[in-house]
Amino acid sequence: MSKNGPVTASTAPTRGSGRAAKPDQVLTDAVEVALQGLDVVDPDHIGAHLGVVAEGERLVTHFFECGLPGYRGWRWAVSVTRIPRSKQVTICESTLLPGPEALRAPEWVPWQERLQPGDLGVGDLLPTPPDDPRLQPGYMQSDDPAVEEVNREIGLGRARVMSRDGRLETAQRWYDGDRGPNAPISVGAPAAARCGSCGFYLQLAGSLRLAFGVCGNEYAPDDAQVVSADHGCGAHSEVLVEQVQAVDELPTVFDDSEVEEVAVGHTPGSVDGDEPAEPYGHG
Repeated sequence: MSKNGPVTASTAPTRGSGRAAKPDQVLTDAVEVALQGLDVVDPDHIGAHLGVVAEGERLVTHFFECGLPGYRGWRWAVSVTRIPRSKQVTICESTLLPGPEALRAPEWVPWQERLQPGDLGVGDLLPTPPDDPRLQPGYMQSDDPAVEEVNREIGLGRARVMSRDGRLETAQRWYDGDRGPNAPISVGAPAAARCGSCGFYLQLAGSLRLAFGVCGNEYAPDDAQVVSADHGCGAHSEVLVEQVQAVDELPTVFDDSEVEEVAVGHTPGSVDGDEPAEPYGHG
C-alpha cells in the first residue's frame, strides 16, 4: 500500500495478441517513481493513487487523481517500465487522460452533419459536393416524366437534377414534417378536410404531384407551403358553416291610439297648472 492509497493492478490485452498482460510486480510497486513523472505538476493537483494497468510485458501505467479545476474525473497517467533481469524502474511518459466519468467536450461532428434546416442566412454559401447522392447528371435517364420533358427542351437543361433517392428522401421528410397528415393542425381538422380535395390545393409537377401540392389559401396557416394531399386544416374550401338567416330590424312604432292615465303628484312649492316656484337646477 502506498502513502496515497491502496495499489490495485489490472490487466490489459497485450498489443498484437489476445492474451492479457500480467502486471509486473516491481513496476506495480513503483508508485513513488511514477510520482516523479509528475514533478512539473503542482502537488496540490495530484490526488490519491488510483491503481495500475498492465500495458504489456514489463510495462504498466499508474493512475493518480487529478485536482485541476474543471477536470473532474480526469486522471494523471504515468507509464513505467524496466529491462529484463533489472529492478531499476524507468519513466516512459506522463499525461492527463479522461476517466470513465470524466467531464469531456462533446464529440466533434463535421459541419455537414451539424447543419440544420434554416441555418443558412443572408450571404451564406452552401456548396453541394460533386458526389451528393441526392443529385444526378441531367443527361442521365430519369424516371420522372417532368424531368425528362424539361431536359429535352433546348437551352433549359440543367447540369444536375434530383435523383430517385433524393426525391424519396425529400418526400419522406415532407410527409413526416409539420405539413403531413400527423401534424397537430391536421389531426384536429375535420376528417373530410384534406388538402387533396381543397380548391386552394395546387398540385406539384412531376412524380411528386400525386402526394404533394402547395397551399394557396392566404388565410390558411400553411399558405405558400408544400403540404401532403392527406394534410388538412380548418380553412378547407369545402368546410361550410350553416348560414343563419338575418332578421331585419323593424322600425320603432308608437301606438298612440289609446291614452293611459297616469297620476302625477305635486312637487313642493308648485301650484296646479303653474310652473314650479323656481326652475329646476337652481338652488
